[in-house]
Amino acid sequence: MQARLEHVNLTVADPERSAALIERLFGWEVRWAGPSMNGGRTIHIGSGSQYLALYTPAEREGAPGPWAKGVPLNHVAFEVEDLDAVERRVEAAGLTPFAHGDYEPGRRFYFFDENCIEYEVVSYAAA
Repeated sequence: MQARLEHVNLTVADPERSAALIERLFGWEVRWAGPSMNGGRTIHIGSGSQYLALYTPAEREGAPGPWAKGVPLNHVAFEVEDLDAVERRVEAAGLTPFAHGDYEPGRRFYFFDENCIEYEVVSYAAA
Protein backbone atom coordinates (compact mmCIF):
# COMPACT_ATOMS: atom_id res chain seq x y z
CA MET A 1 0.00 0.00 0.00
CA GLN A 2 1.28 3.45 -0.89
CA ALA A 3 1.61 5.95 1.97
CA ARG A 4 -0.68 8.98 2.13
CA LEU A 5 -0.32 12.25 3.97
CA GLU A 6 -2.52 12.09 7.05
CA HIS A 7 -1.88 15.50 8.66
CA VAL A 8 0.40 18.50 8.90
CA ASN A 9 1.08 20.13 12.28
CA LEU A 10 1.38 23.94 12.14
CA THR A 11 2.28 26.30 15.00
CA VAL A 12 -0.15 29.22 15.13
CA ALA A 13 -0.81 32.11 17.53
CA ASP A 14 -4.53 31.38 17.99
CA PRO A 15 -5.75 27.90 16.99
CA GLU A 16 -9.44 28.85 17.26
CA ARG A 17 -8.98 31.78 14.89
CA SER A 18 -6.94 29.69 12.44
CA ALA A 19 -9.49 26.85 12.57
CA ALA A 20 -12.34 29.28 11.91
CA LEU A 21 -10.50 30.61 8.85
CA ILE A 22 -9.86 27.12 7.43
CA GLU A 23 -13.49 26.18 8.08
CA ARG A 24 -14.78 29.33 6.35
CA LEU A 25 -12.46 29.06 3.34
CA PHE A 26 -12.43 25.32 2.69
CA GLY A 27 -15.43 23.81 4.50
CA TRP A 28 -13.33 21.60 6.76
CA GLU A 29 -14.60 20.78 10.25
CA VAL A 30 -13.00 20.54 13.67
CA ARG A 31 -12.29 16.86 14.32
CA TRP A 32 -10.76 17.29 17.78
CA ALA A 33 -9.66 20.09 20.09
CA GLY A 34 -7.92 20.01 23.42
CA PRO A 35 -4.77 20.32 25.44
CA SER A 36 -1.51 19.29 23.88
CA MET A 37 1.92 18.48 25.16
CA ASN A 38 3.56 20.90 27.60
CA GLY A 39 0.35 22.79 28.36
CA GLY A 40 -0.36 24.05 24.85
CA ARG A 41 -3.54 23.72 22.82
CA THR A 42 -4.22 21.92 19.53
CA ILE A 43 -7.16 21.84 17.14
CA HIS A 44 -7.43 19.22 14.40
CA ILE A 45 -9.45 20.56 11.47
CA GLY A 46 -10.01 18.63 8.29
CA SER A 47 -11.95 16.02 6.38
CA GLY A 48 -12.49 12.40 7.28
CA SER A 49 -9.09 11.35 5.94
CA GLN A 50 -6.77 14.34 6.34
CA TYR A 51 -6.36 17.36 8.58
CA LEU A 52 -4.25 20.20 9.85
CA ALA A 53 -3.16 20.12 13.48
CA LEU A 54 -3.11 23.76 14.62
CA TYR A 55 -0.81 23.91 17.64
CA THR A 56 -0.04 26.70 20.09
CA PRO A 57 2.52 26.16 22.84
CA ALA A 58 1.39 27.51 26.22
CA GLU A 59 4.07 30.18 26.37
CA ARG A 60 3.11 31.56 22.93
CA GLU A 61 -0.69 31.44 23.12
CA GLY A 62 -2.13 34.54 21.47
CA ALA A 63 1.28 35.97 20.61
CA PRO A 64 2.06 36.43 16.94
CA GLY A 65 5.19 34.73 15.82
CA PRO A 66 8.22 36.18 14.27
CA TRP A 67 7.77 33.44 11.70
CA ALA A 68 9.08 34.05 8.23
CA LYS A 69 7.83 32.35 5.09
CA GLY A 70 9.81 29.28 4.22
CA VAL A 71 11.30 28.77 7.68
CA PRO A 72 11.11 25.81 7.25
CA LEU A 73 7.72 25.42 5.51
CA ASN A 74 7.09 27.00 2.10
CA HIS A 75 3.32 26.55 1.83
CA VAL A 76 0.31 24.29 2.41
CA ALA A 77 -1.82 23.56 -0.66
CA PHE A 78 -5.55 22.93 -0.87
CA GLU A 79 -7.20 21.51 -3.98
CA VAL A 80 -10.66 22.95 -4.66
CA GLU A 81 -13.27 22.66 -7.41
CA ASP A 82 -14.23 26.35 -7.63
CA LEU A 83 -11.07 28.46 -7.43
CA ASP A 84 -12.90 31.75 -7.99
CA ALA A 85 -15.36 31.12 -5.15
CA VAL A 86 -12.53 30.35 -2.72
CA GLU A 87 -10.65 33.45 -3.83
CA ARG A 88 -13.71 35.56 -3.02
CA ARG A 89 -13.84 33.97 0.46
CA VAL A 90 -10.12 34.67 0.97
CA GLU A 91 -10.68 38.33 0.09
CA ALA A 92 -13.79 38.51 2.31
CA ALA A 93 -11.62 37.26 5.19
CA GLY A 94 -9.39 40.31 4.67
CA LEU A 95 -6.53 38.35 3.12
CA THR A 96 -4.76 39.15 -0.15
CA PRO A 97 -4.50 36.59 -2.96
CA PHE A 98 -1.34 36.84 -5.08
CA ALA A 99 0.82 34.96 -7.63
CA HIS A 100 -2.08 33.78 -9.75
CA GLY A 101 -1.05 31.08 -12.20
CA ASP A 102 -2.84 29.31 -15.01
CA TYR A 103 -0.58 26.55 -16.29
CA GLU A 104 -0.67 22.78 -16.49
CA PRO A 105 -1.90 20.99 -14.58
CA GLY A 106 -4.22 23.66 -13.09
CA ARG A 107 -5.04 27.19 -11.98
CA ARG A 108 -3.81 28.50 -8.63
CA PHE A 109 -3.21 31.45 -6.33
CA TYR A 110 -1.53 31.97 -2.97
CA PHE A 111 -2.24 33.92 0.22
CA PHE A 112 -0.77 34.40 3.69
CA ASP A 113 -2.78 34.00 6.89
CA GLU A 114 -2.23 36.04 10.06
CA ASN A 115 0.52 33.60 11.14
CA CYS A 116 2.57 34.27 7.99
CA ILE A 117 1.74 30.77 6.77
CA GLU A 118 1.49 30.70 3.00
CA TYR A 119 -1.32 28.70 1.42
CA GLU A 120 -1.68 27.66 -2.20
CA VAL A 121 -5.18 27.09 -3.56
CA VAL A 122 -5.27 25.05 -6.76
CA SER A 123 -8.01 23.75 -9.02
CA TYR A 124 -7.65 21.04 -11.65
CA ALA A 125 -11.24 21.52 -12.85
CA ALA A 126 -11.66 22.45 -16.50
CA ALA A 127 -12.05 26.20 -16.80
